[in-house]
Amino acid sequence: MNVTIYHNPRCSKSRQALELLHEHGIEPTIVEYLKNPPGQKDLKVLLDRLEMEPRDLMRKQEAAYRENRLDDPGLTRDQLIAALTEHPILLERPIVVTDEAAVVGRPPEKILDIL
Repeated sequence: MNVTIYHNPRCSKSRQALELLHEHGIEPTIVEYLKNPPGQKDLKVLLDRLEMEPRDLMRKQEAAYRENRLDDPGLTRDQLIAALTEHPILLERPIVVTDEAAVVGRPPEKILDIL
């Protein structure tokens, strides 16, 4: 099984999810999304796999969310995806993707549902 984790090593939930994967004998592909943010096309695919809209995947408490007025209901899906690409800190984490499914690991134990 191919497993990818969109990971922020400074985030405790992300570290816990990675540890859970290791405990289950899974060595995932690790994408440190702050260093290598996904492009707009990749985000669209990821959102579709998660069955989420861009705002659902945003960390609304981040300064970038407020500063860019991303709560504006007039913003289009493409505009929100562009904001996620420009400000990857806004991505909720961790995100774990398998060949079959994807999930936001909040709480980290949610990733077990797709393994």
